[in-house]
Amino acid sequence: MSTKLYVGNLPFDISENDLRDMLAQHGPVNEINVIMDKDTGRARGFAFATMNTEEGAKAAILGLNGKDWKGRALTVNEARPREERPARAGGGGGGYRGGPRSRY
Repeated sequence: MSTKLYVGNLPFDISENDLRDMLAQHGPVNEINVIMDKDTGRARGFAFATMNTEEGAKAAILGLNGKDWKGRALTVNEARPREERPARAGGGGGGYRGGPRSRY
């Protein structure tokens, strides 16, 4: 059975291959998802990885949690389900309808 891991405090120049290589030392890796910032296009400093085996996931947690990697102490643990966030007050986005060049 596969296990999903949260990997945090990553350097902002992290690549999926770097993370896969690091985790693969502890067991087979099925999937890597480095979370990217929508505006800048760079990594946000955390990722999710799916290890093929529970043993590999446990080995990765024990071997990497707190380990210094590229000057940053990694946080590695089993991923928790995403919490539902309440809807924002005032509704969602919308267009900007002002400014000197705006025409309705």
